[in-house]
Amino acid sequence: MSSSPSTFVPPARLSTAQVLICGAAIVTLSMGVRHGFGLWLQPITQEMGWTREDFSFALAIQNLAWGLFGIFAGMAADRFGAFRVLLGGALLYALGLAGMALSPTPFVFMLTAGLLIGAAQAGTTYAVVYGVIGRQIPAERRSWAMGVAAAAGSFGQFLMVPVEGWLISGFGWQQALLILGAAVLLIMPLALFLREPGFAGGTAPRREQTIGQALREAFGYRSFQLLMAGYFVCGFQVVFIGVHMPSYLKDHGLSPQVASYALAIIGLFNVIGTYAAGALGQRLAKRHILAFIYFARSVVIVIFLWAPLTPMSVYVFSAVMGVLWLSTVPPTNAVLAQIFGVAHMSMLGGFVFFSHQIGSFMGVWLGGVLYDRTGSYDIVWYIAIALGVFAALVNLPVRESAIERGPRRVGAAA
Repeated sequence: MSSSPSTFVPPARLSTAQVLICGAAIVTLSMGVRHGFGLWLQPITQEMGWTREDFSFALAIQNLAWGLFGIFAGMAADRFGAFRVLLGGALLYALGLAGMALSPTPFVFMLTAGLLIGAAQAGTTYAVVYGVIGRQIPAERRSWAMGVAAAAGSFGQFLMVPVEGWLISGFGWQQALLILGAAVLLIMPLALFLREPGFAGGTAPRREQTIGQALREAFGYRSFQLLMAGYFVCGFQVVFIGVHMPSYLKDHGLSPQVASYALAIIGLFNVIGTYAAGALGQRLAKRHILAFIYFARSVVIVIFLWAPLTPMSVYVFSAVMGVLWLSTVPPTNAVLAQIFGVAHMSMLGGFVFFSHQIGSFMGVWLGGVLYDRTGSYDIVWYIAIALGVFAALVNLPVRESAIERGPRRVGAAA
């Protein structure tokens, strides 16, 4: 006998429009700000006399902290609802951006830009918002809804990166960070509209599984392990490109405006890619979508490195890579919900995302280390290509059907 994954039916639901509008706005702000951090690499290192490795290490810690704290943010969101987690994350984000602006040493910069902002992102991005979507949106529209939220994060990159470049040029890099610190506090009023009725009084509805049972089941399931491996590669590739491409382009004689436009184009075309991935996930096997995305990234990087480097080649690369950028997010999270159910979705999504962030740590840190050692980013580009092929292969065997569970003992659900 088998049962469907973790029964979880809140007594009432938020409207689909309310969840998508407010969730998308929160992701737009949170992801939009963090996508532009690469624009601060040269202004900060040049004025403060730090190395690129110093800056890269802080952002590597940020990505690692984001993944680690994301696990606990997911647990808290599953237990108490997303509202409280979003409030705390917004406050930490504002404090972290202010600390990033005022850090006098690389160590303090690592604590603020790294640990503090990493913890803030854990409470204000996909794992928490996708938990609300998973619980509040019917299964037949869930993949599409996740695509909408991911597209909002991409639109945030398109919208915010040029704004951040304008703030740096118009007010200086320190004032720009302080302005952004005030802007992220808008997450707090938006979070009011994501107070889930199933969590009234700070208690979650009853679940079939405890946290321990859910974790043992997931980590013992091969498809969960394969999804984590693929997501590691996703983090490595996108964070290396997002942080180091502005400097890579400037090293090759292109203007800072080219880098700003390139990051904005990635964000714009990722709106298309993430929405399409979410919509296609309702009709096609998600493992095939993921395998295609990872393999296509490797092909695009090879062509980019092979072709002459001009502003036009950068923009074409950015557009194509943008379609593939965060389009892994909706199918990966939709597969998790499809296999394990939504009762512990924020927590399980947090663990998978932690793997993504370990990859992010390696991508951004190795970019700085190998550049300082060799004066070139070539080795990291080659690693990104090889990892893309690896991720395409490991996603193909993923089983998407709901996990089968044996009959439970009487009273076990209680």
